[in-house]
Amino acid sequence: MKIADKTHVTLAYSLTIDSGEEIDRAEIDEPFSFITGTMQVIPGMERQVMNLEEGAVVQIQIEPEEAYGQTQDNLIKEVPKTQFPEDAEIKPNMAFQATGPNGPMTMLVREVKEDTVIADFNHPLAGERLHFDIKIIKVREATEEELQKTTSTGCGCECSEDCSTEDKGSCCS
Repeated sequence: MKIADKTHVTLAYSLTIDSGEEIDRAEIDEPFSFITGTMQVIPGMERQVMNLEEGAVVQIQIEPEEAYGQTQDNLIKEVPKTQFPEDAEIKPNMAFQATGPNGPMTMLVREVKEDTVIADFNHPLAGERLHFDIKIIKVREATEEELQKTTSTGCGCECSEDCSTEDKGSCCS
């Protein structure tokens, strides 16, 4: 069976960026699964695995525009220190979990000032080209129950704005 729309896909992968740093991994004994056409993965991943079959081993490269977008200057904000836990020792390059309009998101401290913090709300992989080594473990039709559980509330890539289902390709850009 080939991967198509509304297909349940199980795969193992390793993810690196241009520097060669490994960012994530899903092993064969603990694979990653998703259903195509439900915005559960970044657009470039979904597009490039379409039509692959069980057992396929591929290397794919995904540009920022089809992943987490380019870094956006408007997502770098000055935040009052009062918005952080009182006992937090805030330092540059620390990551904090924040709650935005679309749920939890990560912010990275860029600079600490006397009363404020310069925080970067871009996705940690914004602006990065992604390199995946993938092995397709299983491909099957998604069940009706699985499809009902995948009602989308956004673009699935932790961006700061909702994306329309008609415009998945512009997700987070």
